[in-house]
Amino acid sequence: MKLIVTGIGTDVGKTVVAAILSEALKATYWKPIQCGFEPRSDSEFISEMCSEKVTVLPERFKLKTPASPHFAASEEGVEINLIDFDLPKVDGSLIVEGAGGLFVPINDKGDVLLDVMQRFNLPVVLVVSFYLGSINHTLMSLALLKARNMEVFGLISSGDEVESSKKAIEKTGGKFLFNIPKAAKMDASFIQAQAKLLESKLAYL
Repeated sequence: MKLIVTGIGTDVGKTVVAAILSEALKATYWKPIQCGFEPRSDSEFISEMCSEKVTVLPERFKLKTPASPHFAASEEGVEINLIDFDLPKVDGSLIVEGAGGLFVPINDKGDVLLDVMQRFNLPVVLVVSFYLGSINHTLMSLALLKARNMEVFGLISSGDEVESSKKAIEKTGGKFLFNIPKAAKMDASFIQAQAKLLESKLAYL
């Protein structure tokens, strides 16, 4: 199984979801663009939290500035273009994690993360966190993916669920696969326990 993990915005739990999916699928993990890596990069988080069954590939672009890719690249004298991205050839499952939301700019030419995702042409897992405005952000993200003819594998929510919001999203065709609860302690044990639950869920899809 090969999937792209993206979110309805920043800090909605994409990397935690990517870690759990990677562990559940015994996958190779790849984050094409990393912006900011203090105290650690997302790839380092995956390596720390997942077992040896998960392989972590190096980023295509690893930028120090914790900002949008287009700004971070400009600050560091790096140029990012769509042709810089080729999907790695791996055996087995692959999890590709995006950066921010779908319309995060990657350069000053008008290219956005969604353009990179469309180049990869993989089913998408959309990560949702429930907050004021999250229904709008989720429905807009789903509409954008549909407009680009990209397959949505499903939605995974992170943190406390809001049932009324969830139902509103589902009425538009959004399909929730799983919920990742708030972790009392974010560690490898939590990731691996959630991965086992998700693995059993995926077996029925």
